[in-house]
Amino acid sequence: MLKRALGLACIMSVAATSVSAADDYPTRDIRMIVPWAAGGGTDGIVRKISDLTEETLDGTMYVENIEGGMSGNGLIQLINANADGYTLGALTYDSVITVPWQDMLDGYSVDNMDLIARITSEPDALIVPDDSEYDNFEELIDAAEESPGEIRAGIQNMGARTHLTLLQLMDETGADFKIVSYPGGAAPQKEALLNGEIDFAITSLGDFSGLIDSGDARGLLEFTDVQSESYQEVPPVTEYDLNVQMGSFIILAAPSGTPDAVLEKLENAYQEAFESDEFQEWLVDVGVTPNWLGRDDVTEWVKDTQDEIFATMEELQEEGIIEE
Repeated sequence: MLKRALGLACIMSVAATSVSAADDYPTRDIRMIVPWAAGGGTDGIVRKISDLTEETLDGTMYVENIEGGMSGNGLIQLINANADGYTLGALTYDSVITVPWQDMLDGYSVDNMDLIARITSEPDALIVPDDSEYDNFEELIDAAEESPGEIRAGIQNMGARTHLTLLQLMDETGADFKIVSYPGGAAPQKEALLNGEIDFAITSLGDFSGLIDSGDARGLLEFTDVQSESYQEVPPVTEYDLNVQMGSFIILAAPSGTPDAVLEKLENAYQEAFESDEFQEWLVDVGVTPNWLGRDDVTEWVKDTQDEIFATMEELQEEGIIEE
């Protein structure tokens, strides 16, 4: 009886300590891992919302860029961090789709993390330099038919989302492009486009918003069925009767096992920052679609998304469009 009482007292003491720690959270700086290079779209969005979240959370957050492995290097550090709310991470398409699909990390799964929220969704787009000879998408496809394999398409990692988007486009149109890979996210793609290394890039308009706004680049189409509010001059791909819809998203996550009270505090703080006029107006300015899903919904959404895209990739493998 005494042992049982002592055990119960111990459990109650641990629970009380956990609640107290959550009440005091945060008591030190929070590290946010962005598994892509500084200067890309994901980096900018995560920095912006984290700056606003600091005000609500009454604590300091700092972003650390950990590049490599299609976000895998950063993910390793995230899932191995202490589950105490002081290490968070930003997941993108590659974190949710490419890395598990290609089995790049032994034992890796989204199940190794507690998802906090999805904050944006961004369709991919086809982007050319402003002085491009192609005024519209039809002209680009016509040129590709005349010169197969000569027009240079800049993607990010081979086998990643932008590569899949391009492969689907080539399959639907019959166009043959020369594929040039720029690992590390949108930042090296921007440099390549400006330097004339590629004729067009595949990524989101938000990733290239700075170049588009400055007049150095322009979009030819978005791989979505919805007209962009930020870039109304860029038509959706469905305007050309093509069924190629693909894009990325940003999900905020913590290591699996993070206390529920801490996750709730983070979710509330990020949601308040997300709903602020400053963040909403900033997203429109940079051409990104705000798209919130909280803890109760984002995990199920990720599972459904994985099931759908994995099925598409299996079909492409069977058709010989992508390698096994």
